[in-house]
Amino acid sequence: MCKKIILCLAVLFGTLTGSAQKEVLKFSRDGKFKIVQFTDVHYKYDDQVNSQISLDRINEVLDTEHPDFVIFTGDVVVSNETFKGLDIVLEPCVKRNIPFGVVFGNHDDEYDNTRPELYDYIAKKKGCMMPARTGDVAPDYVLTVMSSKDRNKEAALLYCIDSHSYTKIKSVPGYDWIKFDQVAWYRNKSMGFTKQNEGAPLPALAFFHIPIPEYKDAVMEDKNRLFGVRGEGVACPTANSGLFTAIKECGDVMGVFVGHDHNNDYAVAYKEVLLAYGRYTGGNTVYNNLTNGARVIILQEGKRKFDSYIRLAGGEIESRISYPGSFY
Repeated sequence: MCKKIILCLAVLFGTLTGSAQKEVLKFSRDGKFKIVQFTDVHYKYDDQVNSQISLDRINEVLDTEHPDFVIFTGDVVVSNETFKGLDIVLEPCVKRNIPFGVVFGNHDDEYDNTRPELYDYIAKKKGCMMPARTGDVAPDYVLTVMSSKDRNKEAALLYCIDSHSYTKIKSVPGYDWIKFDQVAWYRNKSMGFTKQNEGAPLPALAFFHIPIPEYKDAVMEDKNRLFGVRGEGVACPTANSGLFTAIKECGDVMGVFVGHDHNNDYAVAYKEVLLAYGRYTGGNTVYNNLTNGARVIILQEGKRKFDSYIRLAGGEIESRISYPGSFY
C-alpha cells in the first residue's frame, strides 16, 4: 500500500512539473534562494580569444555569489562545434556542483545542431535541471523551489520558456512569439500548483530570451520607474500571443527575465509585474556597449518579494532593486 501511495505522489508531482525534477532546489535556512542569470554569452569555439572574457566573468561571478541556481537565457554558443562550446561554457557550473538550466535564444540552433539535439546534450550534463525531452521539440519546463522548513512543500516556481527565433509568416516579419500552446501549458501548470497550494498562487519567476511586446509598452509609460541601462530599443515580436495576459490572470509570476538586447540591462515594473533584462555576459564576439556581467536575483521565502542587482568584474555592483518596494 505504501509503495502505491508513493508511486501516485510521484506521478502527480511529475504531472505538475512536466517531468520528475532531477534534484531538489531549496530555500536556505535564512529563507533565501539566489539565482544568477547569464545571458548572451555568444561563445565562439572558433574564436576562443575574444570569447575568454565571458568565461572569466562567469567564473568570477560564481565564485563571488555562490548561487543556488544558474539560468542561461539564450544565445550561449554561436559557432560550429556547438557541443564543444557548451562543454566549455557550462563547465564552471558543473565543476562547482551548481544546479543550472538553459533556455535557447534565436542564434543557438543556427550552426551544427538542432534545438532538440542541443537540449538533449545539455540535459544529460551533471547538475542540469532540464527534464528529459519527451516530444519532438525542446520543451518548456518549470522548476520548483522547496521550502526551507518542509522538503515536501513547494515554495516558489521557475518557469523556463522557449521564445523561439524568427517568424515564418511573411506578413508578420521579425522575431517569433511564444506560441498559444505554450501559453496554455503555462496556464495549466500555474493552475495546478495554485490548486495544490489551497488556491494561493505560488511566487514565481519566468525566464526566456526574446522580450515580449509588453517590454516596449512598459517604457512608453512615463510613470513606470526604470532602473539600469536602456541602451537600445526593445527587439520583440510584432505580434502578441498573450503570455503577459496569462501571467496577470494566473497571478503567480512576479518577474520576467530575458536577454537578447545586449545594450539593455534595465528593470521596469509594468502592471505590477517586473520586466527585466539580464546583463550581457559575452565577450567581443558580437555587438556590445556594456561591460559584461550577470544579473543576480534573490527570492524571499513565503513572500511575493525579491531583490536583484547587476554583478560586474572586480566585485562591482550596479542597479540594486527590491521588488516591489523600489517601484511603488
